[in-house]
Amino acid sequence: MSAADEGRSLGELVNSAIGELSGLVHDEIALAKAELRQDVRRAALGSVAVLIGAALLLLAMPLFSFGLAFWLRNWWDLPLALACVIVGGLYLLLGGLLFGFAKAKFGRLSPPERSIRSAKESAAVLSAVKPHPRGVPADKAGSAT
Repeated sequence: MSAADEGRSLGELVNSAIGELSGLVHDEIALAKAELRQDVRRAALGSVAVLIGAALLLLAMPLFSFGLAFWLRNWWDLPLALACVIVGGLYLLLGGLLFGFAKAKFGRLSPPERSIRSAKESAAVLSAVKPHPRGVPADKAGSAT
């Protein structure tokens, strides 16, 4: 059954095709946004962990370092230098654990694979479409010369 049998003109068919193509592009964009939103959440969690870890290391380190070093010196009668080395090692361990957590969160980021695959499929379908050749109407063929 042809478009003429259904009562649809060429303009209606073109409008329909444009509407469907517009809907397809809109759906592709929505899919890409959804996938990127997930990655942004993961990146935000990793960034928060990095910021918290850095703030802990930079702001609390001097106060707690001296406090813990003097406590170790007084409690266990350790030399002050050894107490400071123990405290520094403790902070390095804590900072390393937080950065390892952040690296694990950033490692889970991935490109929007479904969007890329779907866009490639849509592009393949659209590139395979070839326009139908149109003949020149008889009354206009003579006026072109």
